[in-house]
Amino acid sequence: MKKLKTLARMSVAAVLSMSLIAGCSGEPSSGPQTGEEPSGNLNATGLPIVNEPITLKMVAGKAPTTAPDWSQTMLWQEYEKMTNVKIEWEMIPTDNLAEKRNIMLAGGDYPDAFFTASIPTADLLKYGRQGVFIKLNDLIEQHAPNLKAILEKYPEVKSGLTMPDGNIYSFPTIYDPEFTSVLAGSKMWIKKSWLDNLGLKEPETTDEFYEMLKAFKENDANGNGQQDEIPYQSVGIAPLINYLRGAWGLGNRGVRNANVDLDPESGNVRFIPADPKYKEMLQYIRKLYEEGLIASDIFTVQANQFYATGAEGVYGATITTSPYTLMNQTDYIGATALKGPYGDQIWSAVGSPLASPGAFVITDRNPEPEATVRWIDHLYGEEGSKMFFMGFEGKSYIVNDKGEYEYTEEITNNPNGLTFEQALIKYVVWPGGGYPNIVQQRFFKGAESQPESVAAAERFKPFSLKKYGRPSASPRKRTTTWPRSGRTSTALSPKCRRNSYPAALRSTNGINI
Repeated sequence: MKKLKTLARMSVAAVLSMSLIAGCSGEPSSGPQTGEEPSGNLNATGLPIVNEPITLKMVAGKAPTTAPDWSQTMLWQEYEKMTNVKIEWEMIPTDNLAEKRNIMLAGGDYPDAFFTASIPTADLLKYGRQGVFIKLNDLIEQHAPNLKAILEKYPEVKSGLTMPDGNIYSFPTIYDPEFTSVLAGSKMWIKKSWLDNLGLKEPETTDEFYEMLKAFKENDANGNGQQDEIPYQSVGIAPLINYLRGAWGLGNRGVRNANVDLDPESGNVRFIPADPKYKEMLQYIRKLYEEGLIASDIFTVQANQFYATGAEGVYGATITTSPYTLMNQTDYIGATALKGPYGDQIWSAVGSPLASPGAFVITDRNPEPEATVRWIDHLYGEEGSKMFFMGFEGKSYIVNDKGEYEYTEEITNNPNGLTFEQALIKYVVWPGGGYPNIVQQRFFKGAESQPESVAAAERFKPFSLKKYGRPSASPRKRTTTWPRSGRTSTALSPKCRRNSYPAALRSTNGINI
């Protein structure tokens, strides 16, 4: 019996050793293959994509601001006519999307593709290796010229989209690196009329921000004689943390890795929650909450309720893409980065150009992977992206005298009092985000492209990050110390060193370690 146990241990050790060697070899896993040549029904270029109509089943995440039934939007109705590809949509609210998706994948009852899927990197790799999400390397090379061109132009995006096994399993959401406002995403907005009513200036420091919120709460900022003001509100506390941590010199690689940046003194990778300044920042936020300067339901409020309450004009400060478009509130100004107690002033709430790697995946249930790749890739091109964001000329947009694209009056000044998004979702589906596409200022006319958002971005641009994404250790500081264990690593090859990092430090976001 003792000999059998020894042999068993030796066998397990041998298997683990071979796995480690294979994991560090840099060779891509074999991955799933379609195993078939494209059918004669597929057109290699141009439209329609297929000669005879086909039908595909897709699950889509339904954000609060998007259309409830995508089959009724002009975008998909017209795109079906153009491509001969009909999509049967199953809409799942984004609040429940992750849970429903996991149940589908675990039970084997999943669609041909997931759209606006928000699939985490870990799941892309997990289900990609299992063959549930098909490998796209060759399909992109052969049938996705638009995405291929983008990845060649922005190699950091390709690097982030490529999993540790060397494969690509998804189509991403990409933010144009030149589009500052969209890279920043949600911004801090302050109600200008309340500042004017109370004779306050815009806050420039964390102390002044506290005093402003306190004044909003105690001094009847809206002048109605009631204490109904909500000094600060957002969907969850994370947006406020992302905004404030730059005032403590934290988050100098943006929000893509919320817990990791570089220590400016040592150049080593830093685990942010272990830094004493992070504790100080949380104590500051706790003070705001305990004094009623933050909405009491901030940890539980749902997006729909957040927008509905915001439309009543009761938020003194809030973080969202734009209160102009989402709440019909036009008296807000964008805040700049606050200066903290140690003199730090960083706009750290900035993302990566690779905004969402897992925006669209094709599953092994899909009978037409080549046609599906052509279908989604068209949306990354000039005409497809214009259609996806702007809709259709003469209906949802016009071209002005300068040759610029503008939404019609129906969208920007709806006669029935609809918000920007409410009027737009009759034609397109991008409101709510998470879509597979590249967001460019010339076609994307959403909240981040509006004059007030562009102006806000210009205000904090001097304090914005020059580098973002996964932090790279300084060339002068090659040894990295991990929290708690104190372990150091200097001897592994670059590829093995990357894959040996703690999970919190492994996120494929375009910046190589």
